[in-house]
Amino acid sequence: METDTCGRRMKFGINFFPAFRPNQTTTATYFTQCLRVSERADELGFSSIKTVEHYFHDYGGHSTNPAVLLSAIAARTTRVRLITGAVIPAFNHPIKMAGELAMLDNISNGRLDVGFGRAFIPEEYAAYGLNMEDSRAMFDEGVAATKRLWTEERVTHEGRFWQFKDVHSMPRPFQKPHPPIWVAAIASEESFVNAARNGYHMMIVPYAGGLEHCSEMVRTYRQVWRESGHTPGAEQVQMAFHAYVADTHAEAVSGFIPAMRTYLDVFTEAVSSWEGRKSSEYPGYDRLVEAISSQTPEGNIEKGYAFVGTPDEVIEQVQHMRELFGEHEPSLQVTFGGVTDAEAFRTLGLFARNIMPAFG
Repeated sequence: METDTCGRRMKFGINFFPAFRPNQTTTATYFTQCLRVSERADELGFSSIKTVEHYFHDYGGHSTNPAVLLSAIAARTTRVRLITGAVIPAFNHPIKMAGELAMLDNISNGRLDVGFGRAFIPEEYAAYGLNMEDSRAMFDEGVAATKRLWTEERVTHEGRFWQFKDVHSMPRPFQKPHPPIWVAAIASEESFVNAARNGYHMMIVPYAGGLEHCSEMVRTYRQVWRESGHTPGAEQVQMAFHAYVADTHAEAVSGFIPAMRTYLDVFTEAVSSWEGRKSSEYPGYDRLVEAISSQTPEGNIEKGYAFVGTPDEVIEQVQHMRELFGEHEPSLQVTFGGVTDAEAFRTLGLFARNIMPAFG
């Protein structure tokens, strides 16, 4: 039985990212599935459950407020960590964000990790009447203001985007001084560097940024983390992977392909507003449409972007990612593209019984 280089058991999480068509399921049925999967994941020893903030599209748009779903999950679980993956400061006033997240931290008795993200879909910024060129400045100001509201008795904030005076935020977080903070990133080196300097953990989508580029960014993150005086090895990295495990290779592949095709189709639709535009705040994102639309389910398997196969095959795939990225927590999407309850529960069970024990 393997253990990691620090002697720690490798952690595995679950990632709820709604990506399905109306003819496959309904919003209510999807959330019922999430709650059932969460209860089972908690029982089986998964370490975390994460969900997103997105709008308007079949890609993520059913989950407009991660705290709502995570509150329901908190009521049905006892041990698993709950992660916003991610909440968007640009779309939320710091006072409201600080209060809602502190509520969730108390509801869950201190099981909350807060992941913040910049968002990357132009339509979302346009609908809020915001300029994407301000995204990083809004992110930095929003996170800083939220941390002050969590930790200071009274806060006066005179920022570029938000202003408020003599505010005492309630409720106070359960965890002191505040819940652990994560930053969501795909491709921007500045996001990785800023997170490391501030002592924040990283959540990454490797198939969107490419494995080689993401691996390089993780190395940069860990180097800057150490250079910034943070305890080496205390940083945490979480990687999002689709997962479909079955007793035979053929069964796993045949189940994964249609579900992943749906996911890639809705992802392509969501990023289509990047076509023909560029942003200095999002270098390379003008190529995102082509990068996503050119992907195929079969290609995702071949390139190792997803964990697909028998338990023995997936053990090898996980080990390969460990060698590429170092110690990290895979965050598994098991309910994507219209995957049924039976399929999702099979993947959970095979992971817990056959795959997780191989890593500590």
